[in-house]
Amino acid sequence: MPHYSRRDFIARLGLGATALLTAPSIISNARAIPQDKKISIALVGLGYYSEFQLAPAIMKSQYCRLGGIVTGTPAKAEKWKKQYNLPDKSIYSYETFDRIANNKDIDVVYVVLPNSMHREFVIRAAKAGKHVICEKPMAVSVKEAEEMIAACKKAGVKLSVGYRLHFEPFNQEAARFGKGDFGKVKMVESSFGFKIGDPTQWRLKKALAGGGAMMDVGIYAIQASRYSTGEEPISVTAQEFKTDPVKFKDVDETIFWQLEFPSGAVASSMTSYASYIERLYISAESGWLELNPAYGYGPLAGKTHQGPLNLPIVNHQAAQMDDFAKCIFENKESNVSGEEGLKDLKVIEAIYRAIQTGGKVKI
Repeated sequence: MPHYSRRDFIARLGLGATALLTAPSIISNARAIPQDKKISIALVGLGYYSEFQLAPAIMKSQYCRLGGIVTGTPAKAEKWKKQYNLPDKSIYSYETFDRIANNKDIDVVYVVLPNSMHREFVIRAAKAGKHVICEKPMAVSVKEAEEMIAACKKAGVKLSVGYRLHFEPFNQEAARFGKGDFGKVKMVESSFGFKIGDPTQWRLKKALAGGGAMMDVGIYAIQASRYSTGEEPISVTAQEFKTDPVKFKDVDETIFWQLEFPSGAVASSMTSYASYIERLYISAESGWLELNPAYGYGPLAGKTHQGPLNLPIVNHQAAQMDDFAKCIFENKESNVSGEEGLKDLKVIEAIYRAIQTGGKVKI
């Protein structure tokens, strides 16, 4: 079997022939959004996600435009400059990034860098007076996340985390299902894993990634458990396994974990860099919901005990960024704020502690 990259796996269903919408209904109730102005976003880091997901999504969005880029590769800067007609004043290197403070044409900085670099560039963006979107996980530790939140609050800028699935209809339905239409949620199964490729990539280096599968796709499973129950977990047990200790000598390969919630609901989850799994199953007192595939770029699919879910197919990232634009225009906090990212990191740190101790850890 060939080795696939993370991007191959998440995007394997493709955007191809499926007509992608930008979910205008998500922001149709916005007040006082000026129709002649768009929020200008500068992408920091021009890897696959920026090039093939975020930039195209900005082009599909209603309230955003690509206003600048930050890259350490001159060839990329030149390519993007021509492709998106970007002015020289809005093209930065990592060394010149702080000059963005003087660029009134840029409203938002979107940090799309290896996990260990998130803290530095979020704080630098905040000091430059720019609102910030940070890819998940927002940091490699709870301490770093708290520092990032504090820096943005001090600077008076908004901080959002790239949780695109909060704006995706199938996952929105999972969150609605968990609110009790079919009784209390009793059990959740949420898992996301894939077979990672290139052994030299940054995701397999702890200094850059902060961890392995857990810090990458595992966070989707944690998120799903939280929004499916509508609760925050109170304790966790966890187990780690490695089928390839050489390739995964620096980071976790496969982790299973079990969460307990205040209502008595439980979640059983796993993440892996060694095998393929992508599923969310919610069992309530008088019904169930399943998403499979659940977390990729789409199209996603799902069903309940009543039959298939027929929901719109949207561009997740466009909907996500349009919602943040709405937050800026209306001066309100994002539903996927830094505090939301902090909650996931508290769970992740508890999972790692549970692995080390072999016992139940309170969250």
